[in-house]
Amino acid sequence: MYTPNAMSSTPTPENLFSLVSKAREALPCPGWKERARRLRTLEKLLHENRSGIAEAIDDDFGGRPPEETLLLELFPSLAALRHTLKHGRRWMRPQRRFAEFWFLPARTELVPRPLGVVGIIVPWNYPLYLAVGPLIDALAAGNACLLKLSEFTPRFSVLFAELVERYFPGNEVRAVTGDAETGKAFSALPFDHLLFTGSTAVGRQVMRAAASNLTPVTLELGGKSPAIIGPGARFEHAVERILVGKCFNAGQTCIAPDYVLLPRTRVPAFIDTAQTLFTRLYPDFASNRQYASIIDATHRERLQRLHDSAVAAGATPHALGDAAENDRRPAPTLFTDVDVNSPLMQEEIFGPWLPLIPYDDFEEAVTFVASRPCPLALYLFDNDKSRLRQVLERTSAGGVTVNDTLCHITQSHLPFGGVGPSGMGTYHGEAGFRTFSRMTPVFHQSRFSGFSLLNPPYGKRFRYMLRLLIGHGSR
Repeated sequence: MYTPNAMSSTPTPENLFSLVSKAREALPCPGWKERARRLRTLEKLLHENRSGIAEAIDDDFGGRPPEETLLLELFPSLAALRHTLKHGRRWMRPQRRFAEFWFLPARTELVPRPLGVVGIIVPWNYPLYLAVGPLIDALAAGNACLLKLSEFTPRFSVLFAELVERYFPGNEVRAVTGDAETGKAFSALPFDHLLFTGSTAVGRQVMRAAASNLTPVTLELGGKSPAIIGPGARFEHAVERILVGKCFNAGQTCIAPDYVLLPRTRVPAFIDTAQTLFTRLYPDFASNRQYASIIDATHRERLQRLHDSAVAAGATPHALGDAAENDRRPAPTLFTDVDVNSPLMQEEIFGPWLPLIPYDDFEEAVTFVASRPCPLALYLFDNDKSRLRQVLERTSAGGVTVNDTLCHITQSHLPFGGVGPSGMGTYHGEAGFRTFSRMTPVFHQSRFSGFSLLNPPYGKRFRYMLRLLIGHGSR
C-alpha cells in the first residue's frame, strides 16, 4: 500500500504556499498541443487505475458498489475528457469583434488566456468525478491546478494524490490531503481562481477566506431540489426515475431529488409503486451489496435526527425495504404528512429520505417551489408544454431535467452550476473553459488610422472632430 509523504498527507501552510509558487512555473500560456497532452495524461490515469479507484471508494464508504463508481464517476469523467479533446482547440480561438465606427478600419478580438493557478476543493460524495470534472476544464484552459481532497474518503484521497504525483509534473497538477484545518489554509491561498463543491455553510467560509486575496470563486453548493409530478406525467415512469435518482449513492448526491410535489390523490399510488419498484431494483435489500452505505456514523446520526424530528412533528415514514445488516445502509424511506417547517423540509437531506408533499392544484406546486430558496436542480415530470413553460418562467434553479432526474449534469455541452444559495458560477465543457480563462480584449490599430487628428494642440480642427464624435445633443 502507498504510504504518503509529509507533503501529500499533512501539508503545512508553508508547504501549500510552495506548491502554488511551483505551479506558477508552468508555461504561462501553453498551446493546444500541450493542453491536449495533459488531458490525455489524465485520461490514461483514469483508465489504468479504474479498478483501484473503485475499490478505494468502496472501502471509504464502507460499501459502495464499484458499478456505481464506474457509472456515476468514471463514465462522465471520460465523456467530459473526450468532449474537451474534440472541441478544446476551437474554444481557444480568438473571437473576432467589430471595432466602434470611429475607429475603423481597426479590428478587435477576445483572446482566451489561462488565469494561472486554479484551486479545487473536492467533496467526499463523488470524490473522483468532482475532482476530475473541474480539473478537465482548468487544464483545457491552460492552467496549473492544485486539488484539496476530502478527509472523509481517506483511502481514495491518498491513492489519487499519489497517482497525480506519478503521472503529472509538480508544476502542472498536484493533489493534497488533510483535515478541515488544511482545507481552511487551502482556501486562503493566493489562487487565480478557486472552485469549491460542498455545503452552503462551508461555502460561505471558503468565500470569506478567498476574499482576503481577491480570489474569484465558483461555488457548487446544493439545496432542496424538488421533483414535481404534473397532472400530465407518465406516473409510473416518474416514480421510477425519481426513485433511481434518489437511490444512487444512497441519496448522497447534491442534485438528488430532495422532496416530491404530486397530486394529493396520487400519494398512495406513489408509495405502492415505489415499494414495488424498489423490490425489483434492490432484491433482498438487507443483504444487497449494490446499494451504497452512508459515508460515516456522523452523517448516519444526522439522518436519524431528521427522521425522528419529522416523526415527532406528525410525519409517517414508509420504509421501502427491510432493515439492512449494516446500520449505515438504511432503507430509502418516504414520508407523508410532513410539516413543511420541520428540519426534514428545511435542511438538505443528503440521504435516502424522501418527503411527499401533496398539492390540489398545479399552480400550488409551482408557487411552493418559487417561494423557497433556489435549488441546485429542479425536476418536472409532465408532457404538457404550457406547464413546462409555467415552471421555467416562475421558478429559478441551477439546472432543470424534464421527465428524468440527474441527467443535465452529465451533458458536457451544458453549463452546470447553482444560483443564489445553491451556488455561483458554472463549469463543464465550454462553460468551464470560459470560467477558467480570462477573455483578454485586444485592439489592433490600422496603419490608416485617423486617430492622430485628435492629438494636441486642441485647435479648430480638433474642435470640429470633437463635434463629430460627441454630436450636438438633442434639441
